[in-house]
Amino acid sequence: MNYLSLGFSPCPNDTHIFYGLVHGCVERNGLRFRERLEDVETLNRLALEGCLDVSKVSCHALGFVRDQYCVLRAGGALGRGCGPLVVTRDVAGMDELRGKRVAFPGRFTTASLLFRLLDCEIKEAVFLPFYGIMEAVRSGEVDAGVIIHESRFTFESYGLKKLVDLGSWWEKKTGCPVPLGCIVARRSLGERVLTSLELLLHDSIVFANGHPDDVKGYVRRHSREMTDEVCAAHINLYVNEYSLELGREGEGALEALLAMAESRGLVPESSKKLFVKQS
Repeated sequence: MNYLSLGFSPCPNDTHIFYGLVHGCVERNGLRFRERLEDVETLNRLALEGCLDVSKVSCHALGFVRDQYCVLRAGGALGRGCGPLVVTRDVAGMDELRGKRVAFPGRFTTASLLFRLLDCEIKEAVFLPFYGIMEAVRSGEVDAGVIIHESRFTFESYGLKKLVDLGSWWEKKTGCPVPLGCIVARRSLGERVLTSLELLLHDSIVFANGHPDDVKGYVRRHSREMTDEVCAAHINLYVNEYSLELGREGEGALEALLAMAESRGLVPESSKKLFVKQS
């Protein structure tokens, strides 16, 4: 079999999850991979263009690629208490953001979608790499920013304050964990390969969880000058039971997000089933 193109981000949760798979630490059932590490919004756009066989994408982007890709039940980023935060330097409340400039970590990120689902009108959306948003808020380039990943652990060091936890808002509104990112694979790979990929991702996570010292160097090499403590906090928050297996609760969260986005006209409708096979 030819190599499968595999896209994931350099964030600690993804490098932790995929280490075992790309380094041959788990049985790959004859599958071979050529990995490509990019920030999540670049991965979103590559999937939109159909460039990757298997990729991490934002759950927002999933709404645009689900006719071509299905969701694998392992490797995703869902959870409770881990959603995007709206931060600012001096804006007092969300009502004051109407008519203001707000920075987002990409047009197709789930952070952008959750903010829009909250129905806050803004004058101008500014799209920046996630790691540049806090500085843009601190400098006054934008009035507020929606931050993701490890930024939730460091925003206070920039003199910023939290306006809204979008994950908490979602959890209260739906009762579901917040679905941030998922792993998708081309439907054309066929059910046998897709099922193998799900099992491989699960086994890769189990390997990483059981061999943290083996994985640590790879994670640190790709992280953005994070401390060991921030890397560990990032992994502990975003690699959880939903990463190993979405389960009915995780599947329901994805379906609820896309249904709400469809009802607001924020993603196109689709008749395709999300998953490789029904559980």
